[in-house]
Amino acid sequence: MIVFAEIGAWALGLVYLWLLSAIVASYLSERKGYGERIGLAFGLLLSIIGTIVWIVWPPKPDSKWKTLGPIGRGKSDREKVQAEAAAE
Repeated sequence: MIVFAEIGAWALGLVYLWLLSAIVASYLSERKGYGERIGLAFGLLLSIIGTIVWIVWPPKPDSKWKTLGPIGRGKSDREKVQAEAAAE
């Protein structure tokens, strides 16, 4: 006999995985300079494969991925001024 509660738990886990892949693909595409919408579409339509696509997709030359890195926010203006003053 099929236990419906266990099927529901698996379904909920798969929905969370699907939504997480959409979030990650959206973040990666925005960070690489292509905008959030296309990454969201890849993540929703292709799930895990969409996230993998954005991991290997090359970033644009002027993107946040190239200038700030994959995760960083960059330095604030005050930190930049202090770093420049320390360098001089």
